[in-house]
Amino acid sequence: MLIVSENEVFKPSNTGRLIADTIQETYVYQWNRTEPSQEMLALLENDAYQPVVVFPADYVDEPERLLGGLNPERLKTADGSGKKWLLIFIDGSWREARKIFRRSEFLKSLPVLSIEPESLSEYIMRRSDNEQHLSTAEVATLVFKQAGEEQASECLQLWFEAFRETYMLTKTRVKTDWSRPHLKRFKEWAKIES
Repeated sequence: MLIVSENEVFKPSNTGRLIADTIQETYVYQWNRTEPSQEMLALLENDAYQPVVVFPADYVDEPERLLGGLNPERLKTADGSGKKWLLIFIDGSWREARKIFRRSEFLKSLPVLSIEPESLSEYIMRRSDNEQHLSTAEVATLVFKQAGEEQASECLQLWFEAFRETYMLTKTRVKTDWSRPHLKRFKEWAKIES
């Protein structure tokens, strides 16, 4: 599930939409603090799912909300309950994401999965003050990989690289490579996986 800030929806540099492009069962909702989507709230209450917010541990005030991680076995069912994990990614600038995380009553009781990135962000379209901050697509790629969803992780990573390459071709300050090697790599991967 993606919860998208109002400002993020039309930004050409938005990477959250790449998740929806590559992951079949993706739900996308625009955030509204006072009038959250009733469809989204129903999904969060659905007994078939165990929702978990993917967000940095530094911003979680209650340490008991933090999960230890999602290994492949644990992802199949939520703690043996038979429920399927519903991963919630907050899509917006870091300032907007923190605001959504802190001001959303419907998220306050949910467990939180935090990742520790091993490398710096490759997202060069916008910069954060913190080098550990990743784009939404980069976070999802790492979560899927941690969960043993290698195909989803690889597909999203390749699509992110092709997106970044294409976006940067529109910028004059960057030396352009019109051969588009990342897009070619994604297309080759997609043929093999089909």
